[in-house]
Amino acid sequence: MIDIVEIQKILPHRFPFLLVDKIISFEKDKKAVGIKNVTINEPFFVGHFPSNPVMPGVLMVEALAQVAGVLVLKSAEKYGVNNIFFASIKEARFRKVVVPGDQLIMEVELLKHKRNIYLFKGKIVVDNVVAVEAEFMATTQI
Repeated sequence: MIDIVEIQKILPHRFPFLLVDKIISFEKDKKAVGIKNVTINEPFFVGHFPSNPVMPGVLMVEALAQVAGVLVLKSAEKYGVNNIFFASIKEARFRKVVVPGDQLIMEVELLKHKRNIYLFKGKIVVDNVVAVEAEFMATTQI
């Protein structure tokens, strides 16, 4: 398990844009599973349907990307890689509304890696139901 203190050493993100609370499973260069507990105190709920708070889909994809970032940066820490950036998002599907009180279980698998380009497949599960699925690419900067 990788706790929030270690995640903050790996990722440059901070509140309100750090969207991973912990990593509960990690296989170097293969896959990672992260957790995000969604609370009513999230700053985006103030303006995103305030009378019916719904987590924005784009932030759920960002949360998946942050789990992917932990996977890549933790796997490559001895190589001096310190940043990872979106290169593309494709095949994103939003299947379930996420609301305060939900727990996101974010599963990310590394499909392909060539030099500093990474292809991932990810999904978010809430209450045993797939809420989001996406394929995305990222690139690292050394």
